[in-house]
Amino acid sequence: MMDMRAPAEFSHGAFPAATSLPLMSDEERAQVGICYKQKGQEAAIELGLRLVAGQLREERLAGWSGFARQHPAGYLYCFRGGLRSQTVQQWLREEGIDYPLVLGGYKAMRRFLLDELERSVASASFVLVSGKTGTGKTRVISRLPRSVDLEGLANHRGSSFGQLPTPQPSQIDFENSLSIALMKLLDRNTGHIFLEDEGRLIGRLHLPEALRKAMENAPMLVVEQSLDDRIDVVVDDYVVDLGRRFAQLHGEAGSRLHSEKLQDDLSRIRKRLGGERQQAVSALMEQAFCEQRRSGSLSLHREWVAELLVKYYDPMYEYQLAQRTGRQRFRGNRDEVVAWAAASG
Repeated sequence: MMDMRAPAEFSHGAFPAATSLPLMSDEERAQVGICYKQKGQEAAIELGLRLVAGQLREERLAGWSGFARQHPAGYLYCFRGGLRSQTVQQWLREEGIDYPLVLGGYKAMRRFLLDELERSVASASFVLVSGKTGTGKTRVISRLPRSVDLEGLANHRGSSFGQLPTPQPSQIDFENSLSIALMKLLDRNTGHIFLEDEGRLIGRLHLPEALRKAMENAPMLVVEQSLDDRIDVVVDDYVVDLGRRFAQLHGEAGSRLHSEKLQDDLSRIRKRLGGERQQAVSALMEQAFCEQRRSGSLSLHREWVAELLVKYYDPMYEYQLAQRTGRQRFRGNRDEVVAWAAASG
């Protein structure tokens, strides 16, 4: 889909299959908006046509034409399916391209996805994949075909340390992607839909209220792994993989930014962790990064990870699990949970 709205509108909320190819820039749109308020619609339209004219019009028209030829089954839209999309549609038609627009535009599609999200949550049979930090719940989700990776959609690993180097989507984008993911699963056939057991927030994004309430009462599969296995998972996710992501984005500065990020995350849980313990874990973490840079060894990382798992995350998990009202359907390691889910349909 080709989105005619201004860049600021697109960044506030869009759709997974949409590309921003605006009729007007943010500045141009602002000028037209002021003109509309002061002089009315006709004057605003006239100003818009003057602003997007000549070489600028040709450049944007080339972008729209290229997109339409590359995606012949696509659509274009603006906020309400009004003047912006109709103008671009007409200009394309003059180029010999008959490209359809979405009736009602972005607003209609957004309303549709919100309504569908409510319907999907009401009709779906959810099963939660639960377990202590480091048991690899996301790894289980990735192996279950009828699942939605909430953390993947939110671009966040869910914990206090879960922020990734790339930003999270907007709340609107998260909800749109979630609605589409549930629609696709419910459209294929009936059966359980597996979700990772999450709190109200995934980073700065919140779960839709209807889904959060459904998850509170959903049955659970509890993943159980040894402490050593869990340390392996956390080191792989938060040291190896996260370090690789920082290096890819920031080059030589990646290692420093990675360690600073984890130290910042640790400082944010100081109150709950306790000042003395936070300082001790911070020192262990600093030593671990120094050793990793010196020799490539990850062994010292296992020490601060183990400290956080046993003294901080495990007690918190036990408390949160006690608040859940859903029945625990099965307990086992990752492979056993996947096998049980497949056998149960």
